[in-house]
Amino acid sequence: MFRLEATDLQVLENPRRFIIDPGGAILFVEAAGLGVIGTCALQKTGERSFELTKMGVRTSVRGLKAGEFLLAAVIGRARALGAELLYLLTNSRCAAAVHLYEKLCFRHDADIMARFGARYERCNVAMRYRGWD
Repeated sequence: MFRLEATDLQVLENPRRFIIDPGGAILFVEAAGLGVIGTCALQKTGERSFELTKMGVRTSVRGLKAGEFLLAAVIGRARALGAELLYLLTNSRCAAAVHLYEKLCFRHDADIMARFGARYERCNVAMRYRGWD
């Protein structure tokens, strides 16, 4: 859907260095008989802040609610890791994903866009998790 940017390549080529070692996490969702069908990462971006990033679910399994299950698990993991700020950066072309984020208490946020949005050329949507408020 998008061209990989330098930030994407950096993280995808060395997830241990950029996700795990700094205190983040990578979660996977598996479906019986299908194997791993989705993944999402929590990238630590500050003392108590995390970016929800690199979320994806195989298109062939849409309708199984795997994305919703995965997103709920990632929110739970962020809380367990002590997150006070959980945010994401995306693009409005990902309309189904944006709808899912809104459903699970992410809200559009100009401050998040101003602070973090410039990391990606494609970013025109920035959201903050408000379920803890």
